[in-house]
Amino acid sequence: MAAVNNLEFAGDYHLPYINLISHMGEGVDSTTHGENINAMLIELNIYENIFSSSVTGSAVILDTQNLISKLPIQGTERLSFLLSTKLSGDAGDTVIDCTEKSGRPMHVYAVTNKQQLENDTAMTYTIQFASREFVRSLRTKVSESFEGRMDEMVNKIFTDPEYLDSQKTLHFQKTRNQDKILIPNLSPFAAINMLCQRSLPDMQNSRGAGYLFYETTKGFHFRSWESLCVDKNGGLRDAVQQFQYVQGNLDPITGPKRKHIKDKNKDRITETYKNVREYKFINNFHDVAANTTLGTYGHRVITHNIYNKSYKIDDYHYHNKWNETSHLEDFPSIVDSPVDYDTLEGTPYQKGVSDYPESRVSLQSTSPYINSDKNTGSYGTPVEDDGVLTGTRLAQANKIMQGTQLEMTINGQSRLQAGDVIDFDLQSVENKENSRGALDPQYSGRYIITSIRHRVVQDKFLQVLTCVKDSSKSGYGYTGNKSFTEISGGTGKKSPLTIDIDGYDSQPRETSPNYSGGWYPGAT
Repeated sequence: MAAVNNLEFAGDYHLPYINLISHMGEGVDSTTHGENINAMLIELNIYENIFSSSVTGSAVILDTQNLISKLPIQGTERLSFLLSTKLSGDAGDTVIDCTEKSGRPMHVYAVTNKQQLENDTAMTYTIQFASREFVRSLRTKVSESFEGRMDEMVNKIFTDPEYLDSQKTLHFQKTRNQDKILIPNLSPFAAINMLCQRSLPDMQNSRGAGYLFYETTKGFHFRSWESLCVDKNGGLRDAVQQFQYVQGNLDPITGPKRKHIKDKNKDRITETYKNVREYKFINNFHDVAANTTLGTYGHRVITHNIYNKSYKIDDYHYHNKWNETSHLEDFPSIVDSPVDYDTLEGTPYQKGVSDYPESRVSLQSTSPYINSDKNTGSYGTPVEDDGVLTGTRLAQANKIMQGTQLEMTINGQSRLQAGDVIDFDLQSVENKENSRGALDPQYSGRYIITSIRHRVVQDKFLQVLTCVKDSSKSGYGYTGNKSFTEISGGTGKKSPLTIDIDGYDSQPRETSPNYSGGWYPGAT
């Protein structure tokens, strides 16, 4: 982390102005270019997410000047501001630059929650805003035939003055497939997201499928999940920040190793940026029922070829396909041990969670020769690959959406963005009394930030991160070819018992004892 520059505490920030510019390019005073509403600001929120095509946000305003009518605010204004964390060298990728000078102002699209306070001298309301690309995608449509690699098509839509016409940076990953595709009157975001579903990453030893298209405060990204985990050659990406959950009564600046520090107060502040204020797990990969139903472990894809009236069945197997794609950690998030008495056909081995392809059955149609004279399917590859690639793409999406999800609140760092890799040190529960103890073998380790809520409130800059991992740091052990009977404590499979309930009617009926006088059980 860069050296401290007037940084007074972790969570300190620099927001010199937040100009609200009217539809005429003015402030209340027509000689000014916008109205600085910094003094009216109660709370500022900026949202970014790897599953969202644009950055959005909100500003909660306390208005004592009737600015909403004098400017006026009606939904076509712009917001210009610069948010940083007071670190020396703040520029470029280390700040949130939404200024007009950078070409990245936010566009107001709604005013909500308007409420006049009881004393009639003020009102509160929320200004909803988003990036220019958000509103432009609502106003334009893509209707064109494209041919070539998928990333080339996305670049065309992203830069074309008739479509998204973005002035921002697009970080894209080349695709290994190409095709001829007709996009029929879709919005730019919808068109790009359609291409995401058909894109195959060009990475070493990867047979993955599916891309993400999203915007962060630093620019746009068109890339695969795998590219967030590893580089093109398969090397793990470095974590941009290490976080730890430290007990409140412990000082991070302790011990003889820290005696050389000249300014321990400044070092304490920067060390505090590593600390997590609070955290909770909002989802974990071990919801086996949900992941079984979604086809994360086993999935049968039936592909119907409209052209030659044939069909093909492809079964996805989570554990068999594990090494065909890259992950954050080394081990699968669930073991391949037997889960029932069923045996795999032709073998003495019993089935694990991935051996039930009929957990989810999908039917999709495909046809070659529709957009070209080639025998290619939905991915621009041989039509026979469609089922395999669809199973892989859906399983990858499930591993992210239904994987281990961690929500943590940290002191704001404007350099962080969705898609970054972080390390989270979580102590194992038996070591709570010793903060230098062992880390949790499964839930600590590498995570990818999938969403960030940048929150400026009460003179403090905080960030709420949602982080996901699709794998396990240490694994869960090997059963050593134990059978399900052995796992069940030696209890073998028992024969079922079925009973015809009509047989009950032929049995003698029980009657209540004939007691005389008073109440007795069964008396009415």
